[in-house]
Amino acid sequence: MKKIILLTVVMMSALSFAQAKIEFKAKDDTIDYGTVTKESDSGMRSFEFTNTGNSPLMITNVISTCGCTVPSFPKEPIMPGKTGKIDVKYNMNPGPIRKTITVESNASNYEGGRVSLKIKGEVVVPKEVNPLEKKKTSPMQ
Repeated sequence: MKKIILLTVVMMSALSFAQAKIEFKAKDDTIDYGTVTKESDSGMRSFEFTNTGNSPLMITNVISTCGCTVPSFPKEPIMPGKTGKIDVKYNMNPGPIRKTITVESNASNYEGGRVSLKIKGEVVVPKEVNPLEKKKTSPMQ
């Protein structure tokens, strides 16, 4: 009986040291779209990450601050040393982009396993050129 109890304690101790850790490749966990137009950009970006821990990383949910940003994430565990990605599709409405995506996981290197990721940038409307409009000439010509 003592051997069974001792074995159980040893197994539980070993499990408590196994930890998943998530490390994102994006600087400051932010992706900068820069200045883009809806016509020239699909709005898709990816946050790449690595499980730097010694147990499988499970991403349980990814939440966006609004419906204009749609994330997708891997449903299967990310094994130690392996990489994964969280795809984000922004709807490219004109104006500034300032959105937060919250990743819920079993990562031990973030409090509660919750990681905040950010996207930023600006979507501009391209200036329309009227072919019938007379071009201005400089006085130097």
